Amino acid sequence: MRGPWAPESMQKRLALLLLVLGGPAFAQDRSGGEGPLPGGLDAEGPVLAASAADDERSAAIAKALQAGEWPRAETLLLEAIEERPDSPELLRTLGGVFFMEGRPLNAAVAFKKAEALAPLDERSRFTLAMAYVALGRPDWARPELETLKKEDERNPLYPYWIARLDYDDGQYESAIEGLRRAIELDPRYMKAHDNLGLSYEALGRFDEARRAYEEAVRLDRETPPQSPWPHLNLGLLLTRLDRLDEAEARLRESAKVDPRFAKARYHLGVVLEKQGRPADAVVELEEAARLDSAYPEPHYALARIHRRAGDRENSDRALARFRELRELEEKDPKKPR
Repeated sequence: MRGPWAPESMQKRLALLLLVLGGPAFAQDRSGGEGPLPGGLDAEGPVLAASAADDERSAAIAKALQAGEWPRAETLLLEAIEERPDSPELLRTLGGVFFMEGRPLNAAVAFKKAEALAPLDERSRFTLAMAYVALGRPDWARPELETLKKEDERNPLYPYWIARLDYDDGQYESAIEGLRRAIELDPRYMKAHDNLGLSYEALGRFDEARRAYEEAVRLDRETPPQSPWPHLNLGLLLTRLDRLDEAEARLRESAKVDPRFAKARYHLGVVLEKQGRPADAVVELEEAARLDSAYPEPHYALARIHRRAGDRENSDRALARFRELRELEEKDPKKPR
């Protein structure tokens, strides 16, 4: 799926996880606010009140959670759990901390240990589902999301995420149905409109896809800070339809929204090449390669342009770099692009 699920650094991963967990289920501020933290991470939540830890440790845990100092919070929580291993509150909080550290397997184990002691609260169960998604186990995530959907039928976040799993499984009609339900519950759910466009596009229903993307772009413009993704997805559809001038405008807007978004620069370079503007294309492709040093595709496009220009030396250099990065990707398939 085209979309922002494959972060490119630990900092981006943590920002993404905060954004994902701040969905409509928890009164998401789609202007970009972080929203509540994952299951059990509220510094003044029940974990501290129910903890057998001394007052000094409780205060230290609260301080670490409030500051986002996840390694410090993990250390303190492990110490508290050693004293009280039967505390589901401590285990849920530890699961949330592991999740924020980008350790979904550890998070899932902590949440399942907590669930063996007491039922998971809504937020913790959703965090567990997202940990399963991050682990590449949609078959484990789906039952958790289905449970949440049954418990709160008015929450658009759950049909949205089930639809994303359907999309990844190639079940595009089911994805469309789920995304329409999410939009019915929250007409301003920008990500649902954007993913609806992806689902329509996968079925070749390009007019409907374009309308969905355009609505996502409209909503995105109304709720700053903006996301570069709906602009990118619309630009890619327009490129596919050979509407290159319109595609260029959308891709430039995506790059303007996030000047460090390498994908927008790469696809803009491809469009400029198609328009017969190789010099302008090289500028964008080199910028994409600079912004993301692990991104292979810009180097392949650069090799192609240099070859056509008769610059064999630069073409061979770019092609060698492309192959090197592809080999690195194959050695680490858990890093999707």
